[in-house]
Amino acid sequence: MKAVRHIGIVTHDLGASLHFYKDLLGLKVIRQAEEPGEYINMICGLKGSRLTTVKMAADDGGLVELLCFHSHHGENAGKNIYDIGASHVAFTVKDIEAEYAKLLDNGVRFISSPQLSPDGYAKVAFCSDPNGVFVELVEEMMTR
Repeated sequence: MKAVRHIGIVTHDLGASLHFYKDLLGLKVIRQAEEPGEYINMICGLKGSRLTTVKMAADDGGLVELLCFHSHHGENAGKNIYDIGASHVAFTVKDIEAEYAKLLDNGVRFISSPQLSPDGYAKVAFCSDPNGVFVELVEEMMTR
């Protein structure tokens, strides 16, 4: 395995998801595309697909890909943080208290306020994106 390429998040509301990841978290849009139906049909095992993708980058080059299927609609994530399977996306932030306040002011739902880890290494808080995907914010308090 050479690298983790990106994290993919399916959304039903591309505008709300772009607002969350781009405007609130500060990821930069690097590519937005209408994906060819036949290609998506083949790799995803679908028929009649229509899909918009948006790739966004963090400052370190880590990528998040939003996928908005216009032709197929699944259910919201809405699961528990402890359910089996991929559970969350984590981002390192410079100032978790400022991010927490900004996101709260914009109606983002958090599980708790930022909490200091027992070893004092990081402050951590979990919130949900507009699709119900859990997002972990981490401020490193000291280097290891």
